[in-house]
Amino acid sequence: MRIYFGSIFIEREKLKEEGINYPIKLEYYKIINEDEMIKNENFKFGVEIGKTEYIGENIRFEKEEMKYVSNDEQKVDKLLELLKRNEVTPICMREIIYDFFQSYFLLNK
Repeated sequence: MRIYFGSIFIEREKLKEEGINYPIKLEYYKIINEDEMIKNENFKFGVEIGKTEYIGENIRFEKEEMKYVSNDEQKVDKLLELLKRNEVTPICMREIIYDFFQSYFLLNK
């Protein structure tokens, strides 16, 4: 199951700096793996990011997901908030998630 977490349009100034002259929308979802919950009596949460580019009359969409990120829903919610606040796109999502958990574990030893 996918639960909508939020969406944003990337700021026009940031896009113009990169030479992009069309809007880009990012959407963030929390994934709840119900099949794993039934087997293990345990939630397993994941993350999905969708990117929609509105190029004139054309719409281009891409997405990336990590189905199994954590059993801790609060940790995944913090991660999603970080991804959204920093306008993380699908292409760099995995790297950011790995960095987040590495930093999280180092800070919470």
